[in-house]
Amino acid sequence: MTSMEDIISLCKRRGFIFQSSEIYGGLQGLYDYGPLGIELKNNLKTSWWKSMVHERDDIEGLDASIITNHLVLKYSGHEDTFSDPMVDCRTCKHRMRADHLVNPSCDKCGSKDLTEPRQFNLMLKTTLGPVDESKSYAYLRPETAQGIFTNFKNVIDTTARKLPFGIAQIGKAFRNEVTPRNFIFRTREFEQMEMEFFVEPGTDEHWHDYWVKNRLQWWTKQGLSIENMKLEVQKTDELAHYAKATTDISYRFPFGFEELEGIANRTDFDLASHTKLQDELAIFSKVKPNKHSTAVLALQKTNCKDPLVPFVIEPSAGLDRGILAILTEAYTKEVLEKGQSRIVLKLQPHLAPIKLAVVPLARNNEKIVGKAKEIKQKLHKLGIGRIKYEDTGNIGKAYRRHDETGTPICITVDFDTFEGKNQTVTIRDRDSMKQERIATKDLENFVKDYFHYCES
Repeated sequence: MTSMEDIISLCKRRGFIFQSSEIYGGLQGLYDYGPLGIELKNNLKTSWWKSMVHERDDIEGLDASIITNHLVLKYSGHEDTFSDPMVDCRTCKHRMRADHLVNPSCDKCGSKDLTEPRQFNLMLKTTLGPVDESKSYAYLRPETAQGIFTNFKNVIDTTARKLPFGIAQIGKAFRNEVTPRNFIFRTREFEQMEMEFFVEPGTDEHWHDYWVKNRLQWWTKQGLSIENMKLEVQKTDELAHYAKATTDISYRFPFGFEELEGIANRTDFDLASHTKLQDELAIFSKVKPNKHSTAVLALQKTNCKDPLVPFVIEPSAGLDRGILAILTEAYTKEVLEKGQSRIVLKLQPHLAPIKLAVVPLARNNEKIVGKAKEIKQKLHKLGIGRIKYEDTGNIGKAYRRHDETGTPICITVDFDTFEGKNQTVTIRDRDSMKQERIATKDLENFVKDYFHYCES
């Protein structure tokens, strides 16, 4: 079983993830993605975006502002409800979430002398403008969803969409977690991959079921085994203030099954709430309800003139949690011959930070080095992702390094490359470690076919 220590060690050693502000002691619950981590992260985002937007005809994309007008989060209910119960240990002064305590005792020192639970608002405030005044505050958004809801009519007006349709967004969100934990699983700054799918009331349960199945299938295509995932239906007392029903896709992390993605039926809560705000503003200013009011914000039913406010189904995945799940699934320690072992990161090829490495057998041989660089430049033009020219030393160590960072293919240029009529190179497969010779003239087609097959 892969441990969190294994994952954290690999991430630091190979440049996936670092503690934020580490040279100054770090900041709890904040992490930086390194050279390989940002490639993995971008590849997962690209895969999600292709699946949600490019491969469908019923979903549009959006990128809304992170800083959010406080009225948005007032009318969405977050100012009143977005909080966690918090307790303090009177003995060691440790602060923790009351709902995470297995027993009514401190999870640090074991003392039972705890304060009464009190609600702690999770949203991070910021001030706008040159003067710090009580009226000039805004929030760093706690979720990406509200930017979608407040732009609903803008998207309708510019795309002429009809129900059912969705709006997708990937972006940063911020929550002032009481107790960040488990590496990048629960942090104060994170990214979400969210989509709001607007449907006609009465069809919402059908679409909720559809998106649960769709999202589970997508995660399997990212390399997560169905045996390590399960569906958990939230109980009524567990639901968010906006939800009629929520099904979580949970993954078996090293610390147990935890939520990877939630698929919520938010009903018409959000659109109706923001419409109510606009109507109240109109009344306050003594003018007719503006263009955002309920009558205009609502869509028209097909073949019916009665207006309606759509229900919404929301698949919401934590990008950082997705990275952690994928690293956990891919991390493999293998015992080889003669008591040797290797660590191999068996990532799906479309997610691999480095798609392939070109390795010169002799880095001081101008002929071999020149050919390796030429091959790298030609393959780079295929647009498959990052290709690395690897000349950092011993060929065996280069293979092990790329096994550990998940590179699917290594191409080696050696002395035999220049023997005979056709120049050839060695192709080495990460998972099987098998090697085969291939003519350099066939390389481009081989690489294109390999990655096309892996993504299909």
